[in-house]
Amino acid sequence: MKIVRACILAAGTGRRLGDVADKPPKALLEFGGKTLLARHLENLAGIGVDSVAIGTGYRREDLESEARNSGFPGELIFAENPDFEDGSVITLAVLGEALVSVGGPVILMDADVLYDSRLMTRLANTSHENCLLVDRDFEDGDEPVKVCFDEAGQIVDFGKIVGTPFEWYGESVGFFRWSAQTGADLIARANTRIDNGDREAPYEEIIRDAILANPADFGHEDITGTPWLEIDFPQDVARAEAEILPLIETGIG
Repeated sequence: MKIVRACILAAGTGRRLGDVADKPPKALLEFGGKTLLARHLENLAGIGVDSVAIGTGYRREDLESEARNSGFPGELIFAENPDFEDGSVITLAVLGEALVSVGGPVILMDADVLYDSRLMTRLANTSHENCLLVDRDFEDGDEPVKVCFDEAGQIVDFGKIVGTPFEWYGESVGFFRWSAQTGADLIARANTRIDNGDREAPYEEIIRDAILANPADFGHEDITGTPWLEIDFPQDVARAEAEILPLIETGIG
């Protein structure tokens, strides 16, 4: 079934990139003369997505301007998170109406990733109603969001810190395909977490709760070998320019 809408989490300040005055949102970092946001919109249009909602916050006017000037041919929706210094659970919640109102498959994605467009194609063509993209070739540590599997290939844990025994694991790219039902469940869980006073939670904790409640409902696509990189630290910017961008531009990987 065709993906009806994509929702992009782009509200944060990118504080781990440093305290540079007037720094841009991470989605506006440029690689090869094109911002990450412009690349997202181009890649989404390439798989037939004609409606994109962007969760904004830090320097939202700049994000909105870039999106409107990107040449994206479809509908653009902006959902502001005024509390963007809090956890990303807030941005997930403000995207709630956009995520559930379309009644069909949606993509939820981080904004701070440079990647080969083939990742989007995998989400568009997957047979899984609910799908995570997983890379088995990663360096373990505290930063990667891990997806842990049992012998049967079912997800048994998800997050930066995992404690459940597992057979194998990989890193989550931060791009997801959800059914309408799962999207509604995620938003309900996010709102409950906020109502209970936990405004600092990362949105990945909401996904973890949803997966562990019904693990059989979630599948994955193994994208190991396809170029991508999440931009969190200054060294990531350097690696993206020196290693990842050339692979994307030449179609290698």
